[in-house]
Amino acid sequence: MKLDFFFHGFSALQISILAFSAVLIGINKTGMPGLGLLPVVLLANTFEPGFATGLQLIMLALADIPAGYYYRKTVNWKTLFRLIPAALGGIAIGSLVLRLLPGSSLNFLIGCIILGLCALTVVKEIFWKDMNKVPTHWSFSAFFGLLAGFATQVANAAGPIMVIYLLSMRFEKKEYMGTAAWYFLLLNWTKIPIFVWEGRITEASVQAAVATVPLLLVGAVLGIIVLKKLPQILFERIVLILSGLAAVKMLF
Repeated sequence: MKLDFFFHGFSALQISILAFSAVLIGINKTGMPGLGLLPVVLLANTFEPGFATGLQLIMLALADIPAGYYYRKTVNWKTLFRLIPAALGGIAIGSLVLRLLPGSSLNFLIGCIILGLCALTVVKEIFWKDMNKVPTHWSFSAFFGLLAGFATQVANAAGPIMVIYLLSMRFEKKEYMGTAAWYFLLLNWTKIPIFVWEGRITEASVQAAVATVPLLLVGAVLGIIVLKKLPQILFERIVLILSGLAAVKMLF
């Protein structure tokens, strides 16, 4: 009876995918940022697209709370405040574009952008000798903020874009995680009223998302454990590879 209240009309497969996605989201938020697109793909292929994005947004926003609290002391606020204004602009553009283009076209576009950014990062790693030089011009942050805002509004898919940006900032992994955690905490809670207005968040999606809170917390703990054991260079390589693979999936 309780399960029927939270998952009214869900099949056993849908509940299983939802549970697995919740654990992945928790891990993504506290230890493995490049994992973020896998739940997007799983939920989008299990539920109706509009319902899937709304359901995932609530799960993301709930997972952002423990992640933001845990990493509250390692946030680079200067970097964060450079990103937010452009990201809000990207959210507005994404909301408008959603009315004009089909979701498949948008997924393909975002996948191409992410793959291009991954390729640029690899080229920079190989050929750019001054690896300690960090981009400081405002246009660099504005570009990534706008792009990430657009991607997060369209498909909750800003994770790989922020991976490329934060890797370029040469952050130590905890500073990386703290800045990413608070970036998404602020943006995801900002998006909730917009998703409600667009009809992508419903009573059913809220009930289902709330039921996943224990699994989100399990994932968050697992993510913290993983992050502590990962060397910095391995951490950077894994998040970059996962972002590239997720982008390839978005193309098809």
